[in-house]
Amino acid sequence: MNKKMGLKSRAMKTLGVSTILSTLVLPMAAYAAEPQDAPAPAPDQAEDQTAGLGEIVVTATRTATSIQKVPISMQALSADVLGQRQVKGLTDFAALLPSVTFAGIGPGRNTPFFRGIVPAGGGRESVGYYIDDIPITGTGLPDIQAYDLERIEALSGPQGTLYGAGSLAGTIRFITQKPKIGQFEFGYDAELNKYGKGDFGGQYQSFINVPVTDTLAVRAMGFYRRDGGYIDNTPNKGRFNDGKPSVLTLGDNNPDTKYTLDNSALAKDDYNTIEGYGGRLQVLWQPFDGWDIMPQISAQQQVANGYFGFDPRLGDLEVHDYDLTSQNDKFYQAALSIHGHIGDWDIVSATGYYQRQTKLLNDYTYYTVTYDGFGAGYESYLQFFDKNGCTGSGASLKCNSLINPTQFFSGLRNEKKFTQEVRLTTPKSWPFDVTIGGFMHRQTNESNSDYGIHGLANIVGYTVAGGGDDNPAGFGIPVSQGGTMELGSPAVKRDAFYLVEQTNHWKDYAVFGEGHYNITPTLKLTGGLRYFWSRYDVTGFAGVAASAQNAPSIFLPTDSIGCPLPLPAERLQCRNINRLDPLSIGRYREKGETHKVAVNWQFQPDKMLYANYSTGFRPGGYNRPLRIRATSTQPSVVVAAPAFKSETLTNYELGFKGTWNNMFRFNASVYIEDWNNIQYGVVVAGAQGAGYTGNAGKARVYGVEYDADVKLGAFTLSTTGAYNDGKLKGDFCNFVADRAALTIKQLDTCAVGTPVPGTNGQTASVAAADGTRLPRQPKFKGTTSLRYDTQSGDADVYFQGAALYQTSATQDLNVDQNALYGNTPGFVSFDFSAGIKMDNWTFDVFVQNAFDKRGQLTKNTFCSIDFCAGSSRTFIIKPQFFGIRWGQRY
Repeated sequence: MNKKMGLKSRAMKTLGVSTILSTLVLPMAAYAAEPQDAPAPAPDQAEDQTAGLGEIVVTATRTATSIQKVPISMQALSADVLGQRQVKGLTDFAALLPSVTFAGIGPGRNTPFFRGIVPAGGGRESVGYYIDDIPITGTGLPDIQAYDLERIEALSGPQGTLYGAGSLAGTIRFITQKPKIGQFEFGYDAELNKYGKGDFGGQYQSFINVPVTDTLAVRAMGFYRRDGGYIDNTPNKGRFNDGKPSVLTLGDNNPDTKYTLDNSALAKDDYNTIEGYGGRLQVLWQPFDGWDIMPQISAQQQVANGYFGFDPRLGDLEVHDYDLTSQNDKFYQAALSIHGHIGDWDIVSATGYYQRQTKLLNDYTYYTVTYDGFGAGYESYLQFFDKNGCTGSGASLKCNSLINPTQFFSGLRNEKKFTQEVRLTTPKSWPFDVTIGGFMHRQTNESNSDYGIHGLANIVGYTVAGGGDDNPAGFGIPVSQGGTMELGSPAVKRDAFYLVEQTNHWKDYAVFGEGHYNITPTLKLTGGLRYFWSRYDVTGFAGVAASAQNAPSIFLPTDSIGCPLPLPAERLQCRNINRLDPLSIGRYREKGETHKVAVNWQFQPDKMLYANYSTGFRPGGYNRPLRIRATSTQPSVVVAAPAFKSETLTNYELGFKGTWNNMFRFNASVYIEDWNNIQYGVVVAGAQGAGYTGNAGKARVYGVEYDADVKLGAFTLSTTGAYNDGKLKGDFCNFVADRAALTIKQLDTCAVGTPVPGTNGQTASVAAADGTRLPRQPKFKGTTSLRYDTQSGDADVYFQGAALYQTSATQDLNVDQNALYGNTPGFVSFDFSAGIKMDNWTFDVFVQNAFDKRGQLTKNTFCSIDFCAGSSRTFIIKPQFFGIRWGQRY
C-alpha cells in the first residue's frame, strides 16, 4: 500500500509540475508567437494538406531517404498516424503493422515478431528494438510511451548487416523529435478515457523546445498515464472438482490435510490497471558547421497490476487469482550521438547506456493445483506445517496446522547494457558510396527469482519419507498420518522452494560495411557484410535444496562441494557447477557473418523495382545441467546438457514501390524466408523437471506484404496487409534423455505414431511433422482506414473509421501441445474517431473496438501446457475503449 501511494504521490507531483509548467509557458508561447505569422509548412506537408500524399523520410539505411527509395520492405508510422490511431505503446502500434505479431502476458512483458519467425526458446532476441540509433533490445521489452516522436519504423526481414545479431527477423525503431535551433515550440495533450465495461483512465503529455543560443537548443517531453482495468478478479472459495478452476481445494487425496483456497481478500473488479510516468531530455549543440552533438536521456516507470489475460471458462473478462500479480518496470537510457565531417568523409558516433529494473510478482497457485492433481505420492509436496498444532513425537507425531501451500513467484531483474557504434561514409563526390563501421555491445542481466510459498522459511518441518535427491520435496507418508518429520525447511533461501540466482553476461563485437554503386543512372547495386564475435557467460545457482547441498553445486568461500541452507545472503556464493568449469554454469562462444545483396531499378522517378537477398543470425547458447537416471531404479545424476546452435534466416525478396500523380501510392513485396536451426524450449522426456533448449530443424515462410494510400479530394483511404504461410521443413524429432550415455539428445529418426522409447507411449517421437504450420502468426493480418477531411468555418474537421482484421493462428509448434492450447480464431474489430482543429488547438473523440469484440491474440499457462492446460488464459485485443483528447500547440 505504501509503495502504491508513493507511486501515486510521485505521479501527481509530476502532473502538478507539468500543469505549473503549462501555466508559465502558455503566456510565454503566446507572446513569442504574437509578432510573427505561423511558419509556412514544409512543401511536402503543404502538399499533403491540399491535394496529395506527403513524402515520408526514413533513416532505416542509416541515411535520410524517402521511404519510396529504400529497397527493403518496411513501414513507417508517422506522428500524425500515431495520434490518429491512439497509439500509446507496443501493443497499439504492433496492431497496425501487418507483419508483426507479439506474445506475452502484459505491458513490459511482450515480445514482437516478424513474418512468423517466432522463436520458442533460446536466450537472445529475434527483433531489434531501438530508440533512434541506440538498441535496447531484449526478450521482454519496456512499453515505451509513443509521444513526441517523428515516427516509428518497422523493417521486415533479417537486418543483420546494419543492425546485427538481435535483428534476425526485423527491426523496430522509435525516432524521436529532435531539438530545433532558433525555434520555440510548446504543446500538450490531455486525455480522459474509459474501457466500455471497465474503469476510467487518462493521461497528460507535454513537450517544449527552447532555443538557447544560435547553436544550442533543448527539447523536453514528459507524461503521466493511468489506464483503468477491464479484467475482474472475482471471489472464489470452495472445492476443486473435475479440473474446473471455479473452486479450489488442495489435498483431496487426503481428507485429513485438505486446504481450501480463498481469494476474497484480493478479489477486485478492473484489477489490471497501469500507471506510469516518464520523460525525455535532449540537447542539440552545433559547435561548427556540419557538426551535431546531441546528448539525451529517456526515463520511464510503469506499474502494471494483475493479469492481462482472462479465463473464458469462468466468464467474460474474469479470473481467479489467489496471490498478487504486478510488475514494477523502470528504465533509463542515456545516449550521446555525434554527427560530423572529417574532410569530405561523414562520421557518426552513437554511444548508449541502458539500465532497466523489473520487480515482478506473480500468482502461481495453479502450478500447485496441478501438482495436487497428480494424486497419491505428491501430497507431501503441499504439506508444510506451522509451529503450532503438532502433537506427539517420532512415529506418533501429528501436525494439523497447514500453511497455505500455494506457490508465488517473486522476481527481481536488473539489466545493464552499453553499446558503442562508429560509422564512416565515403565522400559524396565519389562514384560509389560505402559506409563502414564497428560495433560493441556489453550487457549484464542479473536475475533473482523465487518460486516460493509464503512462510516456508519458518515452518516446523516437512516430510522426508521417500525423499532425497530425487524427491527434494519430501514426497512420502504425510506427517498428519504419522510420517517422519525433519526439522527445518526445504526453502533454498527466504521462502523460495526453487531459486534462480544468476548473472548473464553478453559481449558482442562486429565490423560491418555496406556500399552502393550506380551501374546505370537508374540501376543501383547494394552490397553489405557484417562479421561478428559473440560471447555468452552465465554464473550462479538454479535449483532446489537437494541441488544446493549435493554434487551439482559448489560453495565458493570454501571451494567445497555442496552449499549450506539457506543459501548465503550474498549473491553467487553458491554456484551450479559444470564439469568443464567449476566456477561457471556455462560459456558459449561463436563467430560468423551476415550479408546482403540488393538491386533496385528506378525505372521512373516515382517507381522502383528491387530484389533483395539478406541473412540474419541469432546466437546459440548454453543449457544448464539436467538430472537424469541411468535406469528407472537408480538414483538420478546431474549431467551437462549440450549447447544449442545459432539460428540463421535467409531472405529472398522481390518488391515494387510506386506513386502515381502523388495521389496513389502502392508498395508490395513477395518473399521466401528459410529459417534454420529453430531454437525450441521443451521439457525433456526422461529428465526431471528442468527445461532444455534444442534445435527443432528448418522452416520456410512464403509471404506477401503490401501497403497502399489513395487520396481523392477530401477522402484518404489507407490499407496495409501481410500474408505469411510458414511451415516446418522436415520432421521435428523430440528430445530425450539418453540414459546409456547420460546426456540429452535429439532422436536421430522418428515417425508419426511412434512413441519415444521408455515413455510408455506418452510422448510422441515426432513433436511436429513436416508441413506443420509455424505458431503465433496469422496467415493474413491487415488494417484499413478511411478518413474524410473538411472545413467548417475556420475549423478543420475530420472523421475516420478503421478496421483491424486477422485470421486464425496456432499457438505452439508441437502439435500435441498446440491441441491443448487450441487455435486462436480470426476476428475483425472497428475503430472510429473524429476531431476538430482551429487556430492552435485540437479536440478529438474516439472509440476503439467499437463493438467490443474479444479478438484473441495468444494463450498462455502458468506451467507447462502438458500439465496446466486446465488453467490456461487468453490474451485479447483491447476491449471497447473510448475517450476524448484536447491538445494545443504554440
